[in-house]
Amino acid sequence: MESRQTNHLRDPVSCFKDYEDYLDSKVTPMDLFFLKKKESARKLVEHGHKGTVLSLQEFEQRKAASPSATRHHQNQTTTLASSGCDVQDNFLRALAEREEANRLGKMTSLIFMRDANTLGQEVSGYIDYAHRLQTQDFAPYFSGRKKLVPGPSDLCYYNWTNQVSASSCSSNYEPIYDHPDGLLFRRKMDSKILNVDPKCDPGEDLRRSVVQSGLYAHVVILDHDMTSV
Repeated sequence: MESRQTNHLRDPVSCFKDYEDYLDSKVTPMDLFFLKKKESARKLVEHGHKGTVLSLQEFEQRKAASPSATRHHQNQTTTLASSGCDVQDNFLRALAEREEANRLGKMTSLIFMRDANTLGQEVSGYIDYAHRLQTQDFAPYFSGRKKLVPGPSDLCYYNWTNQVSASSCSSNYEPIYDHPDGLLFRRKMDSKILNVDPKCDPGEDLRRSVVQSGLYAHVVILDHDMTSV
């Protein structure tokens, strides 16, 4: 098996899952000792204090053009999880319509959901659809064998029954909680902000859709058109 260092020499970005992973590769134990926080060490690297470093835009452009990304996109275009499924529910139909664009990186869809989990507990949260498509088989959802609900590993999760909350970064978004405007999401590709407050404009190149579903209590989809980036 080739080492990460060998892959790095051959293709400087393909061995990193995202920009943060790339910056982390240049952070030293000494940086962490003095700066204490990984985020501060990343900023030190990003601002060029550790030598020549790719900007976020340069990293994303090289990542998209790398052989591994090309193979990934080619593999993803072969089969859609919704293909051949008789999708009746409005929400599942909306996901099917967005599946290919999310798989190809032409769109990222952020899903807000409120419904009951398998234990009958009311849960709500935000799901990065493109990220979930990369990490899960969606055929059971489209076929109706399994119900899609937010979980602790999603961007934002809250269980109203036991009052357990959790949040996590995805491959596309990072949640921001400590903002005067409330919950926001930062898009990793260009650091633009997505505002999920229904009373506010969600942000540039973003579209909010409230979806009426016969299977789910409350669903909102926020689509970001990546072709304009």
